[in-house]
Amino acid sequence: MARDTGAQCKQCRREGQKLFLKGERCLTDKCGVERRSYPPGEHGRGRQRQSEYRLQLREKQKAKRYYGVLEKQFRNYYEKASSQPGITGENLLRMLETRFDNVLVRLGFAASRRQARQLILHGHWTVNGRRVNIPSYQLRDGDVIAIRTNSGATQVIRDATELTGQVPAWLQADHDALTAKVLRKPERREIAAPVQEQLIVELYSK
Repeated sequence: MARDTGAQCKQCRREGQKLFLKGERCLTDKCGVERRSYPPGEHGRGRQRQSEYRLQLREKQKAKRYYGVLEKQFRNYYEKASSQPGITGENLLRMLETRFDNVLVRLGFAASRRQARQLILHGHWTVNGRRVNIPSYQLRDGDVIAIRTNSGATQVIRDATELTGQVPAWLQADHDALTAKVLRKPERREIAAPVQEQLIVELYSK
């Protein structure tokens, strides 16, 4: 299974902002963006030429890194979003937001998307009573998420819930029973991703 194994702090530094790829570490002084607020590489501190294409490309790269999606996957999401009724950019974010691994992070059941991905791949979660080990699984309205009986990751998940602020209104979570439910699809105003989706649409429309 293809996945990004690159240094996560460098990804945040490249985009010039925190993408919270390392969970709790991103909230401390050890965060790469806090320690070195310039892009990685030999020319990181040099003057960078701004252009319309560069802004669009950086926005796409930021979205990919934020959600932990590779290039081919991301293009497939865009093609599906463009074929659906409604606003393409919002459709794209909605599909990324309802990925299984992302939903676990939004619920507070994982400190980062990489941790959520690992918990899913190891079979610690069920959807509607059936084990699901696909991080990109698209959750639908009414889906019920629960931890598997006798899961060995219970304490890790409970530790992650302690870092959680507020669960989005389109989700319902029970942190004591470690269960949750997808109430509906998220609205654009409820998606906290630091992404300007219109720039991504402009890039793919060329």
